[in-house]
Amino acid sequence: MNTLSTESAASRSSANLTGILWMVAAMGAFAVEDAFVKAATAHLPVAEVLVLFGLGGTILFAMIALARQETIFSAAILSRPMWIRACFEVTARLFFILALALTPLSATTAILQATPIVVVLGAAFLFGEKVGWRRWTAILVGFIGVLVILRPGAENFSTLSVLALIGMLGFAGRDLASRAAPRAIATSVLGVYGFVAIIVAGILYALLWEHRAFSIPDLSAAAFLSAAVVFGILAYSALMKAMRTGAVSAVTPFRYTRLLFGVTLGVVAFGEQLDAPMIVGSLIIVAAGIAILKPSSGD
Repeated sequence: MNTLSTESAASRSSANLTGILWMVAAMGAFAVEDAFVKAATAHLPVAEVLVLFGLGGTILFAMIALARQETIFSAAILSRPMWIRACFEVTARLFFILALALTPLSATTAILQATPIVVVLGAAFLFGEKVGWRRWTAILVGFIGVLVILRPGAENFSTLSVLALIGMLGFAGRDLASRAAPRAIATSVLGVYGFVAIIVAGILYALLWEHRAFSIPDLSAAAFLSAAVVFGILAYSALMKAMRTGAVSAVTPFRYTRLLFGVTLGVVAFGEQLDAPMIVGSLIIVAAGIAILKPSSGD
């Protein structure tokens, strides 16, 4: 009995370690994807980056779905949760990529880390999930961390930083809507429609705000966009591997390694400067997020 128990514990530990490694790889790939998207916006209009990036991801995910013989078009795609998910996805992608283009990568990545906190808050109100006082406290602390980064009222506050905040709220809404989406829809099919939403975001931005003509990407822009799509697909695949390999409670906290990767790329690739409020706010958000994900037994 003890031998079986020991082997079972060792197996769980090995699965968790594998899942953690997949999660770290996913977060690193997502950060690299963000960096390449940001680099592409220096060469092309934001709307064109959105459309081309979305088109590339849509094609690759569609190829994956077809290779797995998964149904891309079905009645479930037109369900209400999927429409709501699409609206949040368009909002998230549009404002997040605008934030990448116009604000530091490090600050944008830091604000994005508040997404799990908002998801837990939304799950409490929308799905009636139990949230005890410890989690409510962590949620409040997490929002304080966001305010520390944004610094509203300070002399160096930039309204552009609100772009990342809106993008983060959009991603949280998308994740909540994904939970309500029909389970018959495969993960790769969700990926297809997620990237279709990016195309829609680009078209809307071009029609309503940017009004800049699209141009043929030069070699640098084409390389940046191609790399962003490839790393995006790799990141998404690694994330699915992580969530299906180890225990969710063990694997999910390592989502916050994206902050480390994003900040490092911001400093090294784009010469960004880190200040005390950004560092302190990031630490507060990460601490609050981990507290929410791993509550005590009394919560």
